[in-house]
Amino acid sequence: MASPNEIKRGQVINIDGNLWSVSDFQRVSPGKGGSFVRTKIKSLTNGKVVERVFKANENLTFEDVSHKKMQFIFADENTVTFMDGQTYDQITLGRDVVGDDMKYLKEGLDVMVSMHNDAAISMELPGKIEYTIAESEPAVKGDTTSGNVTKEAITDNGLKIRVPIFLKIGDVVRINTETGDYSERVSK
Repeated sequence: MASPNEIKRGQVINIDGNLWSVSDFQRVSPGKGGSFVRTKIKSLTNGKVVERVFKANENLTFEDVSHKKMQFIFADENTVTFMDGQTYDQITLGRDVVGDDMKYLKEGLDVMVSMHNDAAISMELPGKIEYTIAESEPAVKGDTTSGNVTKEAITDNGLKIRVPIFLKIGDVVRINTETGDYSERVSK
């Protein structure tokens, strides 16, 4: 058992059988009463972020979690399959674990898969992913005078995004996976 004073960013804590990753923490020593650690933790099973306070006298269980770079290969109605590029081992995660990040996946995309006791427990997308615009309306002269400087586009994996009007079918763009917004056009 460990003390909350040993908490560090990135550490994984087992709380009632669920694994949580520490994304932020602050040690507090008030003038009166015992010290405590205020944390922001993220669930490794559903991605939910919560704030939690641990008193200095509590006992915590830290878990060893490894992160493997793996490649998305396919998904079916219940699972998502990834492959290790070095060993060609395949692992699956439930669609419920991947959640809303499913819309960003495309064949060959490298992601980080978190492993605990040789079992995959979560997946993390890169910060930005490149897509090719597959469908988009052409820009119409005069659109900018009405203040309409973006249009809807559909990428090669079916993701709907708003892009600047000068982009056309075949252009490659980067999308921010945290916000889902267009980030920039990729030079050819």
